[in-house]
Amino acid sequence: MLPGLGFVFTLHFGAMQAPVKRDDGWFSGDKAKHFFTSAFLESFTYSAIRATHVSKGTALISASAVTAGIGIGKELYDRKFGGDPSFKDLTADGAGIGAAAVLMNQTSR
Repeated sequence: MLPGLGFVFTLHFGAMQAPVKRDDGWFSGDKAKHFFTSAFLESFTYSAIRATHVSKGTALISASAVTAGIGIGKELYDRKFGGDPSFKDLTADGAGIGAAAVLMNQTSR
């Protein structure tokens, strides 16, 4: 489980390097990374919580909260340490969380 989380954090936070100011378009590769990383992280967290026999609704809410916290934390980290914080990144995170939540809510287990 820990190698998987390390992989997620590496994808989401990237390597520690000097920030590059970028064109912060709504439809960019960076937004796709935020969307899919958030969706993956939420589905992974949801599955881990459900494995402990927690109800479906509670697991979905918990997974959404954890994923949102990580996304917000990443943007706060960017702001504090000279990264490139973006409201559009948070929006892409929220869209990934929402898409994963809709899909997981349709599961039978």
